[in-house]
Amino acid sequence: MNISFTSRLIAPFGACALALACGLAMAQQYPTKPVRVIVPFAPGGGSDITARQFSAKLSEYLGQQFVVDNRGGAGGLIGMELTARAPADGYTIMMMSGSFSATSAVQQPAFDPINNIIAVAEFGYTPFVLTVHPSLPSKSVRELISLARTTKGGLSYAGTGTGGATHLATELFSDMAKIKMVAIQYKSTGAAMADLLSGQVPVIVGSLLPVTPHINSGRLRALGVTTAKRWHTLPNVPAIAETLPEYEVVLWFGTMTPRGTPQPIIDTLNAAINKALQDPQIKRNLEGDGMMPSGGKPQQFDERIRKDYERWIKVVKAVGLKPGQ
Repeated sequence: MNISFTSRLIAPFGACALALACGLAMAQQYPTKPVRVIVPFAPGGGSDITARQFSAKLSEYLGQQFVVDNRGGAGGLIGMELTARAPADGYTIMMMSGSFSATSAVQQPAFDPINNIIAVAEFGYTPFVLTVHPSLPSKSVRELISLARTTKGGLSYAGTGTGGATHLATELFSDMAKIKMVAIQYKSTGAAMADLLSGQVPVIVGSLLPVTPHINSGRLRALGVTTAKRWHTLPNVPAIAETLPEYEVVLWFGTMTPRGTPQPIIDTLNAAINKALQDPQIKRNLEGDGMMPSGGKPQQFDERIRKDYERWIKVVKAVGLKPGQ
């Protein structure tokens, strides 16, 4: 056989073997320095609470600090853009909620987060809760709808940034109920909580994690969960779908990373997160906060993200939302 032909034939296989060897070596060494964990929301919200639990476990398992960096604003868009533009070396990751797909659908940013930020692992999922201040007379979803129809100018609610999952979940509710609701935007559920608890803003379709303690204490009243059926931690709270059939919104939480991050690093992070989900304390914390732990492969998480995005695109068109609304 011609030697030069043989060399050309072998070279691609040699390159592949070298890349695989480098990737495996990288995975074995990773991480060798602290990892930045971007949370695209202010402290106190569901994403922040969950991110801090998992960052502590990743630090424990992988031997380097995973440092939470809250970058709230624009419904998560600021933190998402920082992640998309970060070096794809595993030292910048993002812990995010389902607002990722919602914000992408509304804002349609130039950097294309859906294809430039990739899935690592899902932590779990939970409903939103339609929650009101006790000063509001409404005791049910139906009564809230009736109140909104008679409120001049529309009933105000706390949003957590234009285009976020809370925003779209509320807009979907308003559209299906044929009512007008006016958003008062905050950087996160945590940031909205002070005004909600004081009654300055009366309504939120909020993440279950941060609103649950206030529901249990009686400082807030839960009217409905956004899952298709009642949620196990709030068995006496009806599903909104019991009043508005086919209404359903699920909020997921998970880890993502810039496109181009080596697969061995993604696999290392995925394995560590799945291990954390088996930790009894983490399981107790998540279940205590009302989350259903999930985990699984990156491909499963990616499928959920993309399905969510396609759904929210339809909602955006149906209610006529545009960036900045």
